[in-house]
Amino acid sequence: MTQRELTPNDYMNMLRRRWVLITVFAVIGAPLGYGITRFLTPKYTSTTLVLVERPAVSPSIVAQVDTTSIGERLASMKPQILSRTHLEPIIRQFGIYSGDIDKVSMDLLVGRLQKAVDVSPVSPMAGTETGVLPGFFINVELSDPRMAQQVSSSITSMFIEENLRNSQQHSEVTTQFLAQQLDEAKRNLDDQDKQLAAFEMKYMGTTPDDAQMNFNILMGLTSQLDATSESLARAQQDKSYTESELAQQIAAWQGAQTGRNPDTLEEQLAALQTKLTNLQARYTDSYPEVIKTKNDIAAMQKKIAEDNEQQGQTNGDNAELRGEPAQIRQLRKQVLLTNQAIAEKTKEQEKVKEEIKVYQSRVQSTPAIEQQYKQLTRGYQTALESYNSLLKKREDAEMARELQQQQAGEQFRVLDPANLPTEPSFPNRPKFTLAGFAGGLGLGMGLALLLELRDSSLRSERDVEITLRLPVLALVPDIAPASGKRPLRLTDGSSADSDERRTVRA
Repeated sequence: MTQRELTPNDYMNMLRRRWVLITVFAVIGAPLGYGITRFLTPKYTSTTLVLVERPAVSPSIVAQVDTTSIGERLASMKPQILSRTHLEPIIRQFGIYSGDIDKVSMDLLVGRLQKAVDVSPVSPMAGTETGVLPGFFINVELSDPRMAQQVSSSITSMFIEENLRNSQQHSEVTTQFLAQQLDEAKRNLDDQDKQLAAFEMKYMGTTPDDAQMNFNILMGLTSQLDATSESLARAQQDKSYTESELAQQIAAWQGAQTGRNPDTLEEQLAALQTKLTNLQARYTDSYPEVIKTKNDIAAMQKKIAEDNEQQGQTNGDNAELRGEPAQIRQLRKQVLLTNQAIAEKTKEQEKVKEEIKVYQSRVQSTPAIEQQYKQLTRGYQTALESYNSLLKKREDAEMARELQQQQAGEQFRVLDPANLPTEPSFPNRPKFTLAGFAGGLGLGMGLALLLELRDSSLRSERDVEITLRLPVLALVPDIAPASGKRPLRLTDGSSADSDERRTVRA
């Protein structure tokens, strides 16, 4: 059989030949598997269901400080709680492995208890938020059911206390850290505020915030200067006209008194003004003679003004003594008032010009100052935003800490306390029996296959063909005997008198 490829028909024939052997091993394996369970030490599993409660206050109102998922926190707490520091007191308190406590090292006993404790998450329901862990199971498997229940309760309490302690500690550390960062941010903000205040004090009125105001004031001062200049020009024209008229009146009066035309300053001024009028009618203002005449008129007016300032009051008082007409006295007074108005307008004009220079300087220096101001305000704004952000985070951390202290945050709650198992979880007799049956069946089939492969019997025509390796010369049909006796049976179960044709070998 090992010389050719086996077909499904070969396997069926093997099963028919070896079914007794296979059945015997399968029947023996089942009770053997059950019998093994009688010699194994039974173990009992106590299970606790812990529910993860969501915060009583919505996270949109009070943000959680610890943003790690419950699965991550559970994974970090598991090695801490199942460490020797926590498990050794439990072993000594409940007397677990009391028979081995003086014979085996504590590390081995702790490792044994670690294997006996299993923490498995609860599968979330369909449609729930991804990554949200509804709860977890704590399973403790020991040989004593009551001890398993006590250990399961103790480990559950450790998980609850550790979660609460970690949450409060995380809140405390976060709050302290934010407080330190907030103090540093406040010092930085105060420094930026001082620098900005010193800058604004130094460049008061020239900051970018004052640029528009400075420009508006400059425009107003320009308009004021134009108005003052126009008023001053009108006052000078009025003075020139009044002085000319006064000179004419004095000349006429003096001529009437002396019979001649005295050559007074007023007369000279009047002559120059007449000459200027004639020149302007013929030439432009840039003509040299016109410019010279204007300068002469200005010099004459200045001289007359000085004389009037020195002798104005005296002349006014002596006018009546000299017997001057009232019209001349009125003109003299009018000239005096005009000189005073011109002086005031001149002072006002100079003052406006100085103010214009100041505001022009401010407007021109605004771009350079604005660059420095932007740098200071950018640093101040950054410091202010950092301070406000840290202040809000610290307030959120303090509220989260209060929430944890009131046990209103996310916490563990025992939904199903540790049960007292009544049936052993190990060994599982039905499973062991089924495993014994499956093992016996497999062993029987393997032994049967081995026996078949070691058997060299020729059981079919194909075995003969492959073994002899002879060509086929002819096919002779089977002939039924005339005696009517029962036909012979071949070893493979086929009839010697069947209608099949038999091969004749050379």
